[in-house]
Amino acid sequence: MIRALFFLLGFLWAANSVAAEDLRGSVTNLPLPRYVSVKTDECNVRRGPSRTHRIDWVFQRKDMPVEITAEHGHWRRVRDRDGAGGWVHYSLLSGVRTVIVTPDLLDLHMGADPQTQVTAKLEGSVIAKLGECLVDWCRISAGGYKGWAPKSALWGVKPEELRD
Repeated sequence: MIRALFFLLGFLWAANSVAAEDLRGSVTNLPLPRYVSVKTDECNVRRGPSRTHRIDWVFQRKDMPVEITAEHGHWRRVRDRDGAGGWVHYSLLSGVRTVIVTPDLLDLHMGADPQTQVTAKLEGSVIAKLGECLVDWCRISAGGYKGWAPKSALWGVKPEELRD
């Protein structure tokens, strides 16, 4: 009896973990959630997925990373790093990946190692283009500076994400 219970619990846990990992958008069949960036300097964020829904606010930072959490036709439900969200028309979003620097001051290193030379320091809330990501580090560029930063210091990249 106990053995059967453990088998059932293991099966349910495995089914839930596979379902969470395989969640895909109903329109694009791309993974959900996923990160993208805002394509324009003004991006209306609406209460629902149509132009008839009220505009709750406007994103005013081009290249700002946002996380897509749902899809409905030509609309994507997004949220920013503060958790504020709403519906945005897909034409206002870009697949170009960017991240936001989260600490007040972030050292960029020559290599994916804290012992390597610091090439620049980025202020908090700077938006950077995202490049290669290893297990704990990502290569980013902003304001003409390039370097490696700890993944934990960046919003807009998943902790387990690897990129070439």
